Amino acid sequence: MTTSATTPTLRIVRASAIYDAIVTTGFALPWLAAATFETLASVHRHFDLSGTLPDADDPFTVLFAGLMGGLVLVWSVVRIVRPSLLVGAADTVARGLFCLGMVVALTDGASAVILAFLVPEAIWGVVQGVAVVVAARRRTLTA
Repeated sequence: MTTSATTPTLRIVRASAIYDAIVTTGFALPWLAAATFETLASVHRHFDLSGTLPDADDPFTVLFAGLMGGLVLVWSVVRIVRPSLLVGAADTVARGLFCLGMVVALTDGASAVILAFLVPEAIWGVVQGVAVVVAARRRTLTA
C-alpha cells in the first residue's frame, strides 16, 4: 500500500527507472551495443578526448554490454511497473556500484566520455537515496 509519504519517493524511483531504460536500451542487444559504441567513439573523437574506448568489434565487449544492458532494462521495467522503497534502496546501491566501476575505469585510462554516464548516475543515486531514506524514516515514525 502506498502512503502519501512514499508517493514522491516512488515517483523518483519510477523516473530514475525511465532514465535508465532510455540510456541502456542502446546496450541491450548486440547490434544496438555495437552501434552505441560507434556513437560513443564519434563523441570521443569529436571532443578529442584521451583514453580508451570499448571495441565494437570485440565479441566479449558486445556480449557483456548486452548482458548489462538487458539486465538493467529488465530491472528498469520492474521499477517502472512496481516501484517501492525496497527496489529504490536496491537500485541506489546498484547505482553506487556502477559509479564505482566507472570511476575505476576512468582512473585506469578509459575515455572521459564515461563522464556522460557517471554524472547522471551519481545524481540519480543521491536524489533517489535521499528520497528513500527520508520516506523510510517517515514510515518508521508513523508506524
